[in-house]
Amino acid sequence: MYRWVSILPRRAKRGVLLCVDILLIPVALIVALTLQGNALVDADTLARHWLALPVLMAIGGLLSSVLGLPQVQLKSYESHAIALTAGHAVLMGVSAAVIYDMAGVAAPLASFINFALVYFLISVAARIAMLNILLHIYRQGQDISRVLIYGAGRTGRQLAAALRGDETVFPVAFIDDNVSVQNTIIQGIMVSPPVALNALVREHKIDRVLLAMPSAPRARVAQLSRRLEDMGLEVQTLPSFAQLTGREALIDQLQPVVPGRFLGREALDGSLPKSGATYKDRVVMITGAGGSIGSELCRQLLTRKPSKMVLFEVSELALYALDMELRALLRDQTIEIVPVLGTITDEALLLRVMTTHGVQVVLHAAAYKHVPLVEANPLVGMSNNVLGTQALAQAAQTAGVDRFILISSDKAVRPTNIMGASKRLAEMILQDMASRSGNGGTIFTMVRFGNVMGSSGSVIPLFQEQIQKGGPVTLTHRDVTRFFMTIPEAAALVLVAGGFAQGGDVFVLDMGAPIRIYDLARQMIESAGYRVIDDDTPDGDIEIRVTGLRPGEKIYEELLIGQGQLTTPHPKIMQAREAHPSEIEVAAALKALRRALDTADEDALRALVARWVEGGEQVLTPRTQDVKQ
Repeated sequence: MYRWVSILPRRAKRGVLLCVDILLIPVALIVALTLQGNALVDADTLARHWLALPVLMAIGGLLSSVLGLPQVQLKSYESHAIALTAGHAVLMGVSAAVIYDMAGVAAPLASFINFALVYFLISVAARIAMLNILLHIYRQGQDISRVLIYGAGRTGRQLAAALRGDETVFPVAFIDDNVSVQNTIIQGIMVSPPVALNALVREHKIDRVLLAMPSAPRARVAQLSRRLEDMGLEVQTLPSFAQLTGREALIDQLQPVVPGRFLGREALDGSLPKSGATYKDRVVMITGAGGSIGSELCRQLLTRKPSKMVLFEVSELALYALDMELRALLRDQTIEIVPVLGTITDEALLLRVMTTHGVQVVLHAAAYKHVPLVEANPLVGMSNNVLGTQALAQAAQTAGVDRFILISSDKAVRPTNIMGASKRLAEMILQDMASRSGNGGTIFTMVRFGNVMGSSGSVIPLFQEQIQKGGPVTLTHRDVTRFFMTIPEAAALVLVAGGFAQGGDVFVLDMGAPIRIYDLARQMIESAGYRVIDDDTPDGDIEIRVTGLRPGEKIYEELLIGQGQLTTPHPKIMQAREAHPSEIEVAAALKALRRALDTADEDALRALVARWVEGGEQVLTPRTQDVKQ
């Protein structure tokens, strides 16, 4: 049956509807006469009306065609089509009165009125019945999605009405938070409270939920969506009319956050000197070029007009994307872009690349930097960050590179985690090499800064994603504070430091006062238009949840190991005054590191950190308690 109905041409379907309109005329006439006489129609009465009936049926078919009733699809048979049916019924009543008068058949006026009313009612009923039969046939022939509509307001009612004519979607229930509409029937569908959700899904085998709540807060919609998806349901959101016309943002979208707005100070990248002479017409190699800092370094280097940029990156996808972006930015410039796939632990490859391309400046941004991941994989983290830096520095020295700038971290200061310890060991390697480089050799320097807003793995993208999902926003401790800078600031500082460097320097940026992460979370929630759930606002939109410090995490971070600092030609850039281990001590630390890596001994790894890194005893075991060193 489904196959026959589905292949039936549209013209044939119109013919069926026209025939129905015609065949209902004698039925309506008999019913009207029966009602008029309050008894079944006898044979003599039918004989008196029989001659007029063919003419009346012909007129009825003609009027139906003129009014366009057969062209109205059954699933589109609504108020306008019902009005056409009413007009058709009135015209049929008038036509019957005229025909009977011309034929000399006596009949009371009430008979024609009854005929018109009965014809209207059975015409509407016939089309509704045909629609239900047709939907049943269609639904038997294909998979049906049984849906629940969450929201029984105006939008929900309109949605239910629209879905009643859909052969692939069957609305089976309403859910609404409004007590006043619960346990009522709307569009033939029962409205239930939210507590009945699980039972409805189980009893009616619902597989999809349509959220008809366009005026609800985005956080509420996101929370509800996540709850329903956790139940294994597909969730779709119906936008409001304003959203469909572009007058407001779609429900599942948030305005992008500009990280610099949460610094609590003026951004410094615009006031930093350009240091163009350091890079102009020179060959610059950037390791970790595809990362957040590395890619921004590349963008800012374009304005310094180097002769060649060697992009060194281990991720093929990141390297490809950056290469395409930089070539698009070049325009009429003649800067040569050289993408190189490789790892910084491959000293032979590094030396070959540097000598082949005549590298003069190395900006070392490649590192494993995510604290929890490196803490869980200490051997790989140490090998990449420490031995990789050593391999790169030795290759640079052998190739006669002029300047080598390491991007370090504030976590290197009295580290409490493996990542911070690895960065401090990398600094020690460069400080040792700088002390032995002598005049005319490679200038090794380091740039140390705090958290970079907007970089991969930083709190801003994480918080933004959590806010978009309706919360909760998670942080490890209510009192955690961090120094923050933007990606452009970080890249600009590295480039400026390359111009100031004289050998063994550690540069830090004046980043103002540290920012409490809890305050940052509140600012981001409120800037997105939501309220924080707390004791004063229990009915807020998004909760801030404290999860506890992660292994190796500090509450407070520092930028300096020593007590003093020196000024530089720029007032916002300082040079740290720090002692460093001797050549023998660095060699002993590296020997112990290689031995621990060769034997995959994590305990030995932590022990060497505790011995050779200032404050490193806190890395002996993964820590979760408060650390305020």
